[in-house]
Amino acid sequence: MFRFKLIKLNCFHSSKMGLQFSFQLLLPILLLLWVTAICVSATYSPMSMRFHRTKSVTKTDSLVDPPPNFVAYNYTQTLDHFNYKPESYATFQQKYVFNFKYWGGPNTSSPIFVYTGAEAPITLQIDGFIVDLASRFNGLLLYIEHRYYGDSMPFGSEDEAFQNSSTFGYLSSTQALADYAQLITDVKKNLSAENCPVIAVGGSYGGMLASWLRLKYPHIVTGALASSAPILYFDDITPQNGYHVVVTNDFREHSESCYNTIKQSWNEIDRVGAIANGLQDLSRIFSTCSPLDSTQKLKDHLSLVYVISAQYDNPPENWVSKVCSAIDGNPQETDILGRVAAGLNASLLGGGGPCNHISNFRRNNKSNTSAWDWQTCTEMVMPIGHGGNDTMFQAWPFDLNNLTRTCQAVFGVTPRPHWITTEFGGHDIKSVLGKFASNIIFSNGLRDPYSAGGVLQDISDTVVAVYTNEGAHCLDLSSSSPSDPDWLVAQKDKEIKIIQFWIAEYNARHRTTEKLN
Repeated sequence: MFRFKLIKLNCFHSSKMGLQFSFQLLLPILLLLWVTAICVSATYSPMSMRFHRTKSVTKTDSLVDPPPNFVAYNYTQTLDHFNYKPESYATFQQKYVFNFKYWGGPNTSSPIFVYTGAEAPITLQIDGFIVDLASRFNGLLLYIEHRYYGDSMPFGSEDEAFQNSSTFGYLSSTQALADYAQLITDVKKNLSAENCPVIAVGGSYGGMLASWLRLKYPHIVTGALASSAPILYFDDITPQNGYHVVVTNDFREHSESCYNTIKQSWNEIDRVGAIANGLQDLSRIFSTCSPLDSTQKLKDHLSLVYVISAQYDNPPENWVSKVCSAIDGNPQETDILGRVAAGLNASLLGGGGPCNHISNFRRNNKSNTSAWDWQTCTEMVMPIGHGGNDTMFQAWPFDLNNLTRTCQAVFGVTPRPHWITTEFGGHDIKSVLGKFASNIIFSNGLRDPYSAGGVLQDISDTVVAVYTNEGAHCLDLSSSSPSDPDWLVAQKDKEIKIIQFWIAEYNARHRTTEKLN
């Protein structure tokens, strides 16, 4: 007998407050998790020796009643898939979430849509376009949490998992992919759904995982939708300044005067900060909640405002437009800093109260309690940086030597900047994926700074690039809405038709195999 206890799932609406902040996605930026809320409780309750309903609530701050049709379980996952030492056979509890609402069942060969969880609790990643796909194709929804995030902690707790490099050492993309492959295989067996096609869906880092899952485990995953997945932002494949060039272009295309004001503001901040009581004056101009102790802290925060505004410059918020309208909308006599302060107040990070909280974000800082910092100190080494004249920002070149010193000091590890391209490829991508890959959609919005490191050209008839000029980060993974612009509807329709072909092709091949047997 197994005891079951339902887990409470967090839901967030599509609004300013619904954007969850994490100082985790790459060196220069914050990853924003935009989660639209449809939280749903399974009518179907699979059980096996490895599956049981999770016994603890999520560790997130705000708990709500379990949403209908979404039910969380724990899976007894292998700690180390790639060694046979005794300690490698240890296990941990990995969270996954089912939604059976739309599923046609195993006898109909209805698809299983797998959300490849990324660097956040899986309960913050539920809902979106993947639900639309399940509804359309009578699919089962399966969301899998990434090891070392949320509740999926090896060694029983975050404190133990994050203790040192020995306990952190089991955190890697390859281990995560093996987790997904093993869990999917057991889920299909447990549900007698061995003949159901599996479509992986993910965004950003999760999109990278979705594409790599198809590449590494094509016998398990039929196809992958990889949204805003910068798989080419490694080694020297993509120019280091690509991310910030796109940010700059987003602002400049909207308003030349806004672009010029931002570009000129850095030196003005330095000038004012260097005079007597200058930091006090800057604190007053920018209405900071606490007195500024350096100009760099203010400049880092403003840089964050601009990259977030560009990365999530999606309708209906259109953050670049809001920031630039505030900068340009001041009276003509307003000085540069007054204009920039107005832009801050209108941004995603400002205007929420009587003063502005200036983040403690430091571009080169690492924390030994951050799973993503571990990943960026080991394999996820994206060389993002820029000079002083190629963007609207002050110079900030990527410095591998500095990163190495930091990672050695914090974690006792040395980054492996070439490992991702060794493991998954990247160089000569058209030739390599054209020969060895199939059934992958790389989707992008060209206003997304990460599109600089994305696949923007078709590799083959079955590895395709679907992009829009207007969209930004992961917009195509959002839930469909009557207010969606025509270009977004067209992008999603194209993705649906491709996925429909994959499913039909898989089922036709399966029927042929059955007849032969």
